[in-house]
Amino acid sequence: MHKALQSKSSSSLTRVIHPSMKESMDFQEIKDSVKSSPAFVLDAYAITDALAGLTSLRQQCGVKVLYALKALPLSTVLELAKTYVDGYSVSSLFEAKLAYEYLSDTGSIHLTTPGIRQDEWQDLKHYITHISFNSLTQHQRFADKDTDQLSLGLRVNPKQSFLNDERFDPCRSYSKLGVSIDELWQSADFESIKGLHIHNVFSVTEYTPLLETIAKLIKYFGKDLAKLEWLNLGGGYLFEQIKDHSPFVTAINQLRAEYNLEVYIEPGKGVVGHAGHLVTTVIDSFVSDSKTIAILDTSVNHNPEVFEYQRQPFLHEHDAKGAYGAILAGCTCLAGDVFGEYRFNKPLKIGDQLVFKEVGAYSLIKANRFNGYQLPDIYLYQDKHLKVIKQDTYQDYRRQWLAN
Repeated sequence: MHKALQSKSSSSLTRVIHPSMKESMDFQEIKDSVKSSPAFVLDAYAITDALAGLTSLRQQCGVKVLYALKALPLSTVLELAKTYVDGYSVSSLFEAKLAYEYLSDTGSIHLTTPGIRQDEWQDLKHYITHISFNSLTQHQRFADKDTDQLSLGLRVNPKQSFLNDERFDPCRSYSKLGVSIDELWQSADFESIKGLHIHNVFSVTEYTPLLETIAKLIKYFGKDLAKLEWLNLGGGYLFEQIKDHSPFVTAINQLRAEYNLEVYIEPGKGVVGHAGHLVTTVIDSFVSDSKTIAILDTSVNHNPEVFEYQRQPFLHEHDAKGAYGAILAGCTCLAGDVFGEYRFNKPLKIGDQLVFKEVGAYSLIKANRFNGYQLPDIYLYQDKHLKVIKQDTYQDYRRQWLAN
């Protein structure tokens, strides 16, 4: 079986240290310009560059691009993206309402989620154009409730796993995500839908999983695919890191030509992953069991996937051959609030600023104020200028916890 992701479920951090795709930012200049930390710096150039690459794919094969809000729903990102994309991908009422505010007149909003609430359904229908029901029971419960204005589809689980870490795997055993392809193939529900949605990968940098998944879909449904209007191939592909797009272009062109399908993709991390960086400052340093511990003014709570998946983020100042080592730890009282061990060319000292790179996706959206530490200020880097676009304050913290 092809392994698209090598991630380990263990107590040790899985190292994710790799060079940036593009060095569009002067990180020393950024550190000099940031007025306070922790700070999340969003690189507008990196976002538009990724979107421009997707535009090239659109031109070559007619694929339609939806930005997935779950990666980073910041209004600045939606504003930057709206002229490049055909719409947005959402998973909740709040995401749908936010996407609707930035939707162009010709765009669409596609929803798929295991968790449609009965009390939100009437509002939700107002903001979306397409829906991929997550289960047959969900489809049967909502499909006949005044949905004439919606394009109805189903999320299908192709029962093909390309990941060796089930925490990421939508096709894991007992999966909650999508209708089993075997069940759907035998179901009469197929005759009443207009589209299918598939998402069975995570952070993939080549197209083998996509081609194998499409092949299985064709094997099961064959000419019946022509009864549909659209096919949503989901997200999980890091298009900017894939060098040869010809397999993708060929596959999409064939789907459109042979089955007359509109084909959608839903990049999220592929748009903002390389565009976000976390600036932090060393606020304490000491030795514990013979190793230097550097306490930062940020925490893994500002980038929760570090703790959730035990992944060590790329650090701009890290040098594998550096003579000095230090464990970078967050400032909360959580024992596991640790980013990992790094090497430096000189000893760290209090006041030094460091930058965790390429943490644009699934960081701010999952960030929390554990221990009462404020969220990072958000800066936008655009036209070689840095400006604050959002600041977290005590009033924001107080509002979160103030009872009515």
